[in-house]
Order: sequence, then structure tokens, then C-alpha cells
Amino acid sequence: MKLLRVAAATLNQTPLDWDGNLRRITEVLRRARAEQIGLLCLPELCITGYGCEDAFLAPDVPRRALQALEALLPETKGLVVCFGLPLNLNKATYNVCCLVADGEPLGFVAKQALAGDGIHYEPRWFKAWPRGERTTVRLLGRELPLGDLHFELDGVRIGFEICEDAWTTERPGAQLALEAVDVILNPSASHFAFGKHAARRRLVLEGARAFGVSYIYANLLGNEAGRVIYDGDALIASGGDLLASAPRFSFQEWTLTSAVIDIETTRTRHGWSSSYLPHVQSAPGARVSRDHHWPATPPELSELQVASWEDSEHVSFEEFARAIALGLFDYLRKSRSKGFVVSLSGGADSAAVSCLVALMVEFGLRELGAEAFSRQLGVCAQDSVAQDGRAWVRQLLTTAYQATRNSSELTRSAARTIAAGLGTQHLELDVDALVLAYESLASEALGRPLDWSTDDLSRQNIQARVRAPGVWLLANLKGALLLATSNRSEAAVGYATMDGDTAGGLSPIAGIDKAFIRRWLRWLESSGPAGFGPIAALECINAQVPTAELRPPGAGQTDEAELMPYELLDAIERAAIRDKRSPCDIYAWMRVRFPSIEPNQLLIWVERFFRLWSRNQWKRERYAPSFHVDDANLDPKTWCRFPILSGGYERELAELRAQVSASLG
Repeated sequence: MKLLRVAAATLNQTPLDWDGNLRRITEVLRRARAEQIGLLCLPELCITGYGCEDAFLAPDVPRRALQALEALLPETKGLVVCFGLPLNLNKATYNVCCLVADGEPLGFVAKQALAGDGIHYEPRWFKAWPRGERTTVRLLGRELPLGDLHFELDGVRIGFEICEDAWTTERPGAQLALEAVDVILNPSASHFAFGKHAARRRLVLEGARAFGVSYIYANLLGNEAGRVIYDGDALIASGGDLLASAPRFSFQEWTLTSAVIDIETTRTRHGWSSSYLPHVQSAPGARVSRDHHWPATPPELSELQVASWEDSEHVSFEEFARAIALGLFDYLRKSRSKGFVVSLSGGADSAAVSCLVALMVEFGLRELGAEAFSRQLGVCAQDSVAQDGRAWVRQLLTTAYQATRNSSELTRSAARTIAAGLGTQHLELDVDALVLAYESLASEALGRPLDWSTDDLSRQNIQARVRAPGVWLLANLKGALLLATSNRSEAAVGYATMDGDTAGGLSPIAGIDKAFIRRWLRWLESSGPAGFGPIAALECINAQVPTAELRPPGAGQTDEAELMPYELLDAIERAAIRDKRSPCDIYAWMRVRFPSIEPNQLLIWVERFFRLWSRNQWKRERYAPSFHVDDANLDPKTWCRFPILSGGYERELAELRAQVSASLG
């Protein structure tokens, strides 16, 4: 029996925060040593932060990363640890991990597969390391190996799959299995997306089973750099069994998850497999060996603990609440803002944003306690606030209902009800005089009165735009961050007023569609996150039909009447943008999915989507940063690029009209 206590750490790092990143790593190392951890896996690029973007190309960044690594070496006494950092060689930068044992660096393993899809842009900054290649570099005052390596310490063989390496069809783990590796470390920076935890779990379990190893997966945590949220997924598996899993969406600056693995039992089980044919001899230089004394590990069973909400039938609602709450918390503290301001219209989107801020407070206080919560935010709480969640909400969130003559008593009352239910500091501003003043200015300049029959859209937009300066003023006065309230469905078709409801420094729900928001709000009213309960005040929101309330009340304005049913809009958007299907293919697919819609009406709506999509790319370019919550985003800066000026699908839509006309005879 050869037992070894291993661990995976999650870290809430910040790009280029040299002192803060170093402090958090040091704290983890000291805790690991106190817990007699033998082998510790830290996340990918943990020294610099993963989201440094083009700063990775600056020569100073790899230099400072090496200086930080050197400063950390004394903290590794008694430990074997991997550190992630960028490394320059021959005019190129590589994404590498350095394995350090008992204060001594042993070598650098370079990432072979670079993530270049979705939000990832690694090929812009790094070069992929060629499989099987190795060299030596003089760094940290030593000659050290670099490349496609594995290590042997006191008979225990350790290899690497660095994040994307493990998601490819030719995983390095297959080669490492032939080298009789005992443990694979996977330092990762894997963003949160719905359903991704299950995919990671399968990846780790299958890697452990197929390669006959113990597998240690360590991910980043929190809103590291602005748009991307990391759920802090850390997993330890051995021979196909999951031994330990970190709590996801933690508000802590780091977590440490450990388990005891049995090296000899894993070897024996792998050896039973008739398909396992190990290499008799490794390629020259592929294995780095060193004497090492592993700490004594008492025999014990690792008890797998998983939060109850992870098995909920509403796990996507739970994940959304926890992911955005954590994203808001980190954005607030890292931007050094003193709170949030929301223009609370009495509708679903602004109510959802306000609820997410309130959940941020509840989750944070529950996990951190008032003192740590206050310290991390850099906000001095009054004694009366201390442990009171509602008082914290009032201190951190200001909401404002901004009425015009077209606003209804229904939405005014709904805004009051939501604000009271959450405990926000709520203000009511009458902006109708400002709207009339702008209309009067335009009317005098043009020499004619403005009329709804000829100036409909312009008169709607000025109402939305007039609301922006007031909430910006409130945000400035409070040193707070203005949250925009537009959702993804609106972004797809431009159903939002630039410098109106898109105004803000952060757009927390621009990555999620309207249909999901409405379902989530109904769940939040009836159930709510595990351990917290429902928000009953949402009844006044969920009973409404979504409307912009920018036309006179008698117009009967509703969102879906002006656009199309949100479920259909979202289905078309995913088929067109995520799946890259043509208008003709989408029409045929929507006929199957929505058989109750009349063919001519469906044609109108499919055409409407493509025309509005093409005309409104400029709006999507101007949206405030949004959070990514799934692997199909519309953010043109990090995910979905589309020309601002285009042919607008004219030929494709003409073909669709002809096809539908022919089919209907």
C-alpha cells in the first residue's frame, strides 16, 4: 500500500495583480503544508491570471511571472506543487506549468492544445508546444527541462494535461498511460457554462479510468477579469471513482480540496487490463527523476461531499443565481465600486438584475460572514448593518423608477413592491418634463409638432434615453456601478434603446435570453435557491405581460406583439447564430418545432429576425460587458463576430419567400 494525500486548489485571481495573486497562492501553500498534502495542483496561469489578454505579449509579464515563481519556491518546502505561468522562448510565448518539489523547480511542461474557440483566444498569445519535443532552458539560476515531460519522485510518476489538452481527441493522457504514469495533474482555466460541470466530471472520471491513474483537476474561481465566471470546479478521481469535489461558486478567495489516493492499488487495477501495453523504455529526456520523501499519510477514506442543489431538477436556475451573484460580487470589489444602481422599471429584466444583487448579498453573507464580506468589498458597514442582509442590500443597491405619462400604475406599484421585498434604497423620479422638453426643442427646430403617427420610434426612444442621465448621476454620486438591464433576446434583434436601457457599466443579463429570465423569475418566486427560499414579491412581476411602456397606454404595446414569441425568437437565434443555419433551413426546422404557427406568420417572423439581426450589430458592439453563462454568446468582442455593414441576407430571404410561396401553392 502506497498512500498519498493530494489536493486541488481553486484560486480567485486577478490578471496582473502580482501582489494579490502571490498572497493567495502563498496562503494555499501554507494551508496545504498544514494539512500534510503531498501533491498539490494549482490552476492554469495562476501566477499571472488567465485573462491577461494582449498583456501576455508584453515581455515584462513573463519576466515578472518568473520573479513571482522564484519568490514562491521557499513556500513549497515539504510539498510538490505545479505553478502555471507564461514563458518566453525563441521569440515565442508558451503556456506552461512548472513542477516544484520541496523548494526546487524540476522542469516546465508546455501546453500542447490551445483553446481558440468561443471566448478563448489563446493562439493569439501563445504557441502550441509540439508533441514529443523537449529542450532545456536556463531559468531561476538552473538548467531546467522544458516541453513534453513527465516526472518521477520516489517512484511516483506524475504527468500533465493542461486544460484544453484534455478536451482534444488525442489527449496527452493516452501517452502518459503508456509511460505508466500514476497521477495526472490538470491545471485549468475553464469558464462556467450551463451543463459544463457534468462534462468536466465525465472528462476527469474517464481520464482516471481509461489511463489507470489518479486524476487531479484544479480550476480558477470567480469573476477573474470581467466577463468570464469560473465556478471553482476542483475534482479528484482515482481509477474511475470520484473521491473529492470542491464547492462550486464559492465567495472565498481560494479553496483547497483533498483526498487520499492509493498508488499501488491504482497500478494493480490498470495492470489487470489486457489492452494495457506499457512502453518498456521512455524516450530520452521524457522523464525527469528526483529523490523525494513523501509525507506520511494515515489510512483514511475520502468522503465525497456534494451540495444538495447540485442534484436539483432546477440545477440550471441554481447555477444562474450563484454564477451571476458571484460575478457581481467580484466585479464590485475588483472595480472598487461602492454599490450598484438599477433603473427599476417594474418589468422582468430590471427585477431580475435587482434580485441577483440581493442574492449576491445573501450568498456572500452566508459563506463569508459580515466582517469578511465587508472587508472583501472594501465597504465600511454601519453597526446596524452587520449581519442584516436587507440592510446590506439597502447599502449596496439603489433602485429608481422613472415615470413618464406612458408609465402605468401597475409597473410603478410593481417596482415599489420589488424594492420593498428586497430592501433596496428606492427612489421615484418623474422624467416626463424632460421628455416634453426634448420633444419641444425638436419640434421648434423642425417647425412642426411631433406626432405618434409619423414619429413613433423617435418618441419611444427619447423616453428611454431621458432615463439614462438620472441613473448615471445617482451612480456617480454614490461611487456605484450602473447595471444595464437588457437581455440577450433584445440584443439579438436590437430591441433596446442605445443610451437608454443599454446604459450602464456592466450588463449582467445580456448573456441570457428572455424566456429563461421569465422561467427563472417564476422559480425564484415559488422556490428560490436551496437554503434561501423564495422571493414572494416577484408575483407582481410574473403576472405581467412584458412591455416597454413607451407608447401611450391605449396602444396596448407588448414586446412579443412587436417582435415575435420569445421562445421562437430564442430558437431562431440559436439556429442562425450558434448553428450557422440558413434562413431556409431555419424555417423548415421551426415548422417542426412550432407546428401551431401558421406558415405565412412564421415566414414573417423568420424574415424579421434576420433583418433585425443584420441591422443591429452596431448596437451589440456597444453593449456594456456581459457575463458568459453558456457556450453560445452574442458578445462580438469575445464570441460572436459579425460585420456591422452587410448584405442583410437579401438573397437568402428572397429564396425563402419563393420556397414558402411554392410550397403553399
